[in-house]
Amino acid sequence: MNRTERRKADSSKPPDRRRVIVYATIGILAVLVVAAIALSSRTPKSASDAPMYAELKTGQDAPKFSVSATGGPVSVPVSDGKPVLLEVFATWCPHCQHETAVLNKLFAKYGGQVHFVAVSGSEQGMDGSSEASQADVMNFVSRFGVRYPVAYDGSLDVAKKYLQGGYPTIVVIGKDNKILAVRDGEITEKQLSDDLNKSLKA
Repeated sequence: MNRTERRKADSSKPPDRRRVIVYATIGILAVLVVAAIALSSRTPKSASDAPMYAELKTGQDAPKFSVSATGGPVSVPVSDGKPVLLEVFATWCPHCQHETAVLNKLFAKYGGQVHFVAVSGSEQGMDGSSEASQADVMNFVSRFGVRYPVAYDGSLDVAKKYLQGGYPTIVVIGKDNKILAVRDGEITEKQLSDDLNKSLKA
């Protein structure tokens, strides 16, 4: 067999099995690496993607906090004997974004009788890649037409004390500084109206 015939014979041989296995393994590893990177960098989409869970029960004293909100400083316990509606939210959270319409309506109805304050509770900004900041919170206020007081809490102090594992978490605190209602996720206007009416009657 001359050199040309030998070359033709070699080219007709099936590919080396070990080489096929190596290439297939490399391909699978590449796919897994890309998938892992995509998952680790994704933006949270669920109201349950919260970083902490505070021990909070109805009937207990509301944990103390003070924040500087768009409507002025807010502290719990309050000094004027009014109930408080506190929301812990994340600017990136679609449930929090939807809830702004409900809270706007409630603030228009109860704002003179109840202290409203929404406090940021996530380290992540609205775009899913930047860090939370005062500017990010103000962008949220502007973009979703928020009318009730909102505060940026860079230390996440309020979230550590109130967040119930889901954004948004909404807590109604009575005139006596006791927790009257604790809810998380998207909450209806009726549910929150019932909670606020109870707080005003108590």
